[in-house]
Amino acid sequence: MEQQNNPLHGKTLEQILNTLVDKFGWQELARQIKINCFISNPSIKSSLTFLRKTPWARKKVEDLYLSRVVKNQ
Repeated sequence: MEQQNNPLHGKTLEQILNTLVDKFGWQELARQIKINCFISNPSIKSSLTFLRKTPWARKKVEDLYLSRVVKNQ
């Protein structure tokens, strides 16, 4: 029940990342979140690998999603 109000509930990291890339593009994403997997030769696959291993980076991606996508719906 506690997940009911969580806007990330039911969203995979891949869905979140794809939404952000569609909305902003890699260049703007790299400007907003300065991590190498967005800057140098970005791809969904390499970014997912990095984000799954790096909790602080994943949190930045989720926070951006919440503030710029969910909040504006």
